[in-house]
Amino acid sequence: MKAHIKWVDGAMFLGESGSGHTVVMDGPPDAGGRNMGVRPMETVLIGLGGCASYDVVSILKKARQDIRDVHTLLDAERAETEPKVFTRIHVHFVVTGKQLKEAHVKRAVELSAEKYCSASIMFGRAGVEITHDYEIVEVD
Repeated sequence: MKAHIKWVDGAMFLGESGSGHTVVMDGPPDAGGRNMGVRPMETVLIGLGGCASYDVVSILKKARQDIRDVHTLLDAERAETEPKVFTRIHVHFVVTGKQLKEAHVKRAVELSAEKYCSASIMFGRAGVEITHDYEIVEVD
């Protein structure tokens, strides 16, 4: 996996993934930015959420669950002093579907957290406290 980061100006950077997709990262005005993109650490948190969400959706589809939507909400805390690393991350899945079996949703979240989500597992090994939970929203 590769990435390329190019400084634009101030605190703005363009990040290009190895697959050719670009994301704008920028800082707040008080740090020399123009607030025109996500912060780099927000990008890291979004990556964790995307990784975990991908796993949960994939596992539930394989279990033939009738999922209609998945929202993943992340709440993170960072150290107060430099380096301001993540110290705690909570991942909350809102799984919407029809006649979803709670055991399948619970297992999908557990498998993502314990076996498949590389980002979540990497943070955990680095000492970040990571917790997961879920709620199921039933549709007719």
